[in-house]
Amino acid sequence: MAPRQPLRLAAFALAFSALAGTGFAEESGTTQTDNPQIDRPLGVVELFTSQGCNSCPPADAFFAELAAKDNVVALAYHVNYWDYLGWQDTLSSKDNTDRQYDYMRAFGTRSVYTPQAVINGRSHVNGASRKEVDGALARMEKSGEGMRVSVKVSRTSDRVMIDAGDAGSGPSDAHVVIVYFEPPQTVTIAKGENTGRSMTYWNAVTGIQTAGMWHGKAQRYELPMTEIAKKGGCAVLLQSVGKDGLPGPILGAAFIHKP
Repeated sequence: MAPRQPLRLAAFALAFSALAGTGFAEESGTTQTDNPQIDRPLGVVELFTSQGCNSCPPADAFFAELAAKDNVVALAYHVNYWDYLGWQDTLSSKDNTDRQYDYMRAFGTRSVYTPQAVINGRSHVNGASRKEVDGALARMEKSGEGMRVSVKVSRTSDRVMIDAGDAGSGPSDAHVVIVYFEPPQTVTIAKGENTGRSMTYWNAVTGIQTAGMWHGKAQRYELPMTEIAKKGGCAVLLQSVGKDGLPGPILGAAFIHKP
């Protein structure tokens, strides 16, 4: 579904936080590792969706399957530009809409649409098409455009450690991006194009924060456990960003699990 009215472009804005640590010193207390066997998932799927779009329920249902996989980092960005149709998306935000517009500019396209799935920050496909999403993930993994850098997450009682690996001869700069999301929520839609539908939405994004810079070498970043514990869930993306501030390829990713 494509927008029926013009929308304002917005700059790619992330709230910077001085949380990056250095070195790999031993932590006091017991350290637990999140999913140690998956430090390079198959890929990242970012779905741009809306409760007010009648084309989105099939994509949301397919996305729920992706969110259940342990080898895919699946994030849903609910946008707000369909609210004028009569239903205000309860999970939408302007920041989510801004991120979709920044991808539009990065890809050199002229419009945004829902449901749109951005794969590994590199290309976009119809988010309701299992064939297109699965095909893009498989092609990128085979061509070396998948998760090239390992990202491991461990934690103690008071902090979360994110260990980004070495790039070797690959790209040398990226942002360490923390994406916060809600736990699964069932919403009954009372107005608009999806009136009467009851949908369960997974991994709906509530905020994005940059925790530091990665320069191609193994690096550790730390987050306070208090920040993680009060969120529904979060993921870390190792994402390159152009000089124009627009999002680029995602090189590594992982989920950060709550205690």
